[in-house]
Amino acid sequence: MNNVVILISGSGSNMRAIVQAALREDWSGRHGARIEAVISNKPDAEGLAWAREAGIAAEALDHRDFASREAFDEALMQAIDRHSPALLVLAGFMRILGPAFVWHYQGRMVNIHPSLLPSFTGLHTHRRALEAGCTVAGATVHRVTADLDLGPILGQAVVPVLPGDTPEALAARVLAQEHRLYPRVLAGLLADLAAGR
Repeated sequence: MNNVVILISGSGSNMRAIVQAALREDWSGRHGARIEAVISNKPDAEGLAWAREAGIAAEALDHRDFASREAFDEALMQAIDRHSPALLVLAGFMRILGPAFVWHYQGRMVNIHPSLLPSFTGLHTHRRALEAGCTVAGATVHRVTADLDLGPILGQAVVPVLPGDTPEALAARVLAQEHRLYPRVLAGLLADLAAGR
């Protein structure tokens, strides 16, 4: 079985879209894959309760309980590895992960970023896109590497920038596309794993 572990920090809307797609498209039967666990760095993350209600193992590992980033990363790796993930999926996980963590999951870790990478890495992507006068924005699914938001691109969705757009309005339209893009890219990766590619 190709286990998928999802990391979240908040409501987990992308996680929910992934879980719903996995059920709707029968990832278990088609790709030998299952959403094995959801882990958050915030004990009060809304997405944890949703995951539990969906029958998925869900746990929190509060990063504030650790003396260093490295100590948190090490504990997080141990929690993840108990589920033997074929894919580690970052879905609104708002922590920068250290080099040892990234190396440990090299080739198995993916993230979604709310811009058309390589443009607007980091934070405040929608405001920056509007300030730059972009006519389009969007989202990118990419492999995670040691270079923040610069790993190989696996898929993108383009969203037009509308007259009078605010960062909030643009963010809402981009998020709607993220919910379509991320499950589609993950299904493709899982199909490749199932086929031994």
